Amino acid sequence: MRRKDREMPRDFAEGILDGCEWAVLSMVTPEGKPYCVPLTIVREGAWVYFHAAMQGKKLDCLRENPAVCMACVGYTHRMPDKFTTEFESAILEGRAEEVADEKEKIHALRLLCQRHTPANMGEFDAAIARSLQATAVWKIHIDVLTGKRKRYGPDGRQMKRDAAV
Repeated sequence: MRRKDREMPRDFAEGILDGCEWAVLSMVTPEGKPYCVPLTIVREGAWVYFHAAMQGKKLDCLRENPAVCMACVGYTHRMPDKFTTEFESAILEGRAEEVADEKEKIHALRLLCQRHTPANMGEFDAAIARSLQATAVWKIHIDVLTGKRKRYGPDGRQMKRDAAV
């Protein structure tokens, strides 16, 4: 990380993963071109889960080259009087793999739904019965995780890394 003054500890980066509304997954196509897609994610320990269709460009990329990078953005606030933006972000690098075990697949889908649609969990079992066979679940092992933050205090000065927010 170039700006060490903005680097945050791992637990901060995990909080960004756990709280971001969506993340952007970056991959390389079988032809060697960059490709990225927005995803809803959930983290459990050193793994990040996401769901997908059973086929498509994203899965073609992952099957050819499972090395991925994911960007997650937390808090942002434009500061037009400073020509800058306050932000919180996390970047992870890892390897994606398809979840084959049905119990793990259902567990991951439950985690995703509890995080993103908690009010609808009463319908979870019926949805699984309808669509489990048509839904792929993938997981990424977090090999590298970095967090970064840029914030300003009430005095208008940029806050230091360990300053309370």
